[in-house]
Amino acid sequence: MNYNNILLVVNDGVATITINRPSKLNALNTETIKELHEALNHANKKKSVKAIVLTGSGEKAFVAGADISEFADFSVVEGAKLAFKGQKILFNFIEELNTPVIAAINGFALGGGLELAMACHFRIASSNAKMGLPEVSLGVIPGYGGTQRLPQLVGKGRAMEMIMTAGMIDAKQALNYGLVNHVKSQEELLSFCYEIANKIKRNSPIAIGKAIQSINAGFKDGENGYFVEVEQFGKCFGTEDFSEGTTAFLEKRKANFPGK
Repeated sequence: MNYNNILLVVNDGVATITINRPSKLNALNTETIKELHEALNHANKKKSVKAIVLTGSGEKAFVAGADISEFADFSVVEGAKLAFKGQKILFNFIEELNTPVIAAINGFALGGGLELAMACHFRIASSNAKMGLPEVSLGVIPGYGGTQRLPQLVGKGRAMEMIMTAGMIDAKQALNYGLVNHVKSQEELLSFCYEIANKIKRNSPIAIGKAIQSINAGFKDGENGYFVEVEQFGKCFGTEDFSEGTTAFLEKRKANFPGK
């Protein structure tokens, strides 16, 4: 598949998707959001892909925000449609994927860029990374899930402060807040993400997908996460992966999961 704004490379069971608009600090525009959806959907459907790493091109930015020029003149209705469509085709889409998505934050992750990183299943940052939701400085609020995911990750009080001040935090502070799991040098960032991805690859992709569904359920209003866990736990017993995993354990050998 050909893309104008992103790069997709699949190697040894890991798909790397790079947002490739360095002259715009990888800002998200409508076309980039659409291409990210297509690439993520393509990678998720490939049985050989066990993990996805999402990053930005260059050393300055993961994604420095949304492309403001696209919506500066929008009406109330158009603004609401923009947020709804973006959440549906990209941000919520990533969160609900069965294939784990790791955000490799290689620089600025601001506004929609931080919202994109937060939609991923977890985040690893380079030591030069800066993160924030500066939307209120433009007279608007985060519209791609930022007001919901940030407090889930860092707590209500810290989320309130970050959003109200429109300020940025560095990688060390983000690690302290729990916004990122690890901080590595720019040079080590991707290789460390691949190390994590390789650990993920050893395990059952079916079980991982069900674990993602169960964990997400605990953060959704009106859903009983414990009930979803029980349901997904039970479904595992009907999979070939469960049969292979338990047999391999009893035979004291390494499991070779079929992903079924």
